[in-house]
Amino acid sequence: MNLLTIENLSKQFSERLLFDGAHLRINEGDRIGLIGVNGSGKSTLLRIVAGLEAPDSGGVYGPGNVRVEFLSQEPELDDALTVLETIFYSDSEQMRLLRDYEETSADLEQEPHNEMLQKRLLELSAEMDRTGGWAAEANAKAILTKLNTTNFHAQVSTLSGGQRKRVALARALIDRADLLILDEPTNHIDAETVAWLEEYLSTERPTSENRGPGALLMVTHDRYFLDRVVNRIVELDRRQLVSYAGNYSHYLEDREARHERLAEEEQKRQKLLKRELEWVRRAPSARGTKQKARKQRVEELMQISYDSGEQKVAITLAGSRLGKQALTARGLVKRYGEQNVVDHVDFHLEPGDRIGLLGPNGAGKSTFLNLLAGKLAPDAGQIEWGETVRLGYYDQRSIDLDDHMRLIEFIEQEAALMRTATAIHQWQGRGARDRTGEEVDAAHMLEWFLFPRPMQYARIGSLSGGERRRLYLLRTLIHRPNVLFLDEPTNDLDVQTLGVLEEFLDHFSGCLVVVSHDRFFLDRTVDHLVSYEHGTLGPRYPSPYETYMRLRSEAEAPESAPPTSIVGEKPLPTATKERPRKRSWKEERELEGLETHITDLEMRKENLLADMAASGSDYVRLQTLSDQLETLARELENALERWLELAEI
Repeated sequence: MNLLTIENLSKQFSERLLFDGAHLRINEGDRIGLIGVNGSGKSTLLRIVAGLEAPDSGGVYGPGNVRVEFLSQEPELDDALTVLETIFYSDSEQMRLLRDYEETSADLEQEPHNEMLQKRLLELSAEMDRTGGWAAEANAKAILTKLNTTNFHAQVSTLSGGQRKRVALARALIDRADLLILDEPTNHIDAETVAWLEEYLSTERPTSENRGPGALLMVTHDRYFLDRVVNRIVELDRRQLVSYAGNYSHYLEDREARHERLAEEEQKRQKLLKRELEWVRRAPSARGTKQKARKQRVEELMQISYDSGEQKVAITLAGSRLGKQALTARGLVKRYGEQNVVDHVDFHLEPGDRIGLLGPNGAGKSTFLNLLAGKLAPDAGQIEWGETVRLGYYDQRSIDLDDHMRLIEFIEQEAALMRTATAIHQWQGRGARDRTGEEVDAAHMLEWFLFPRPMQYARIGSLSGGERRRLYLLRTLIHRPNVLFLDEPTNDLDVQTLGVLEEFLDHFSGCLVVVSHDRFFLDRTVDHLVSYEHGTLGPRYPSPYETYMRLRSEAEAPESAPPTSIVGEKPLPTATKERPRKRSWKEERELEGLETHITDLEMRKENLLADMAASGSDYVRLQTLSDQLETLARELENALERWLELAEI
């Protein structure tokens, strides 16, 4: 069943044309992921489909009874309401019934002898029985709990930005809509909650108690999320909406094939145009129909403009050398009121370390990074940085952006000239990473990050959320850091820019610390994952995320209880402490062989990463190399576990 149809949609924002005659059909059962570069108009399209913004031409058409629920990136909530009141604040029949019941019940508590209120409450109770309202209320509280929101009576005005987003998300999920529209739903949500949301959106089926949305349209940068939830990818490409069947992995293959076809068609057009122009130059002037038709055909061929659509962020900025010492922190403490957000934390960062920090929202991960970066002063503890360290800090809020400055002024203020690195595909070894190229000015650097010359004189305040993050990323990298702190780098960045950032980090030889809930990005960029909870750091576990979760679960599993004696009998004797045994000759040889084997595996991993970086947009080859890398990672993990086992004997 067709829910909505987008026909001949056009929209211009300032001097930028976002859509030009775009078309799309949204049917019941569709789970659509909308992707495109930052600033291409994804959020604007969602607002138009939701009826919150008008197009310049064309429109969105469908039956008048289609209910649309929209979750924006920055949801607007009524600060005067509580969390539960916000959930019930909806136009749907069941939510209105729940709201009326709660209000009448509260009024009756104030006036227990009011017969009109008693009668009204009985009527509402009967209606709740008839419509299954009691289950809806329980379901609302269950979903809030799954989204780590358990204080149902908290005032919305007291919530943080992340908490407000989760409350708005809960309201969108609970209040069943024909079309659910989500703009970056995974922002500000921890990895475990994202996993639950994946399951809810991909497996939820209509039931008497809770019915999932009839269709889903969402913008997200989370590639695992796209792979596991959606059944269609719609790309905003060259001001048109191009639909691909299947999830994100299928989209990568189909998109590459489509672009190859477009390039072949353009090549044929150029050959035909060249042939026709040659005929025009040689042919005698004539007024015959055939000659006129051929001249008209040449004019039409010349008017066709081919948009390659290959805009891609370029990150070829040089780094600086890092010495033997990076960072040592001892006994760090940071208090807010009576709570220790950072509670006597020790942290050591060696050259080459690549660490991902995981933990629930509000645990203090950003505070911890701010302490290390010197943006906050610790209440206790010491921080020692190496003499050669150049820190680049990409913070979550982009606080150093000045909305009143022009883009070109902002970058020139940071660094008027910048030395480039050699092209990524030329980096073949660790030593080659320190080679540098020519110096470029701020205008060229902005063009690399997809800010064309006319746009460079716009105010920063006019940029979209994704464009602001892209500009802030440039600002972070132009100082040639050799230690990078990235706090939620995937929020608001488009998938294409994330891919290029990951490629850059493959060849970044300094230290990397990433705070992120994006499992794909973490698997792609870090070697170890560490939990940050209750103000303390957990042990380091090797990536990927699934390995981290498995090893952490095994470590936290309670040990089996010692055997107990029967009442009345003598207690069982405790086991005597065995003398530590030495490694056998065979185990010594195995340990030596493992050290060589692990070194070989690590070299093969480096070569595979270099091959992936050199593959560019060859997604078929990238998939093959990715599979090889996954197999190699498992082999390396098994070898390391056996090495640790033997080393402890």
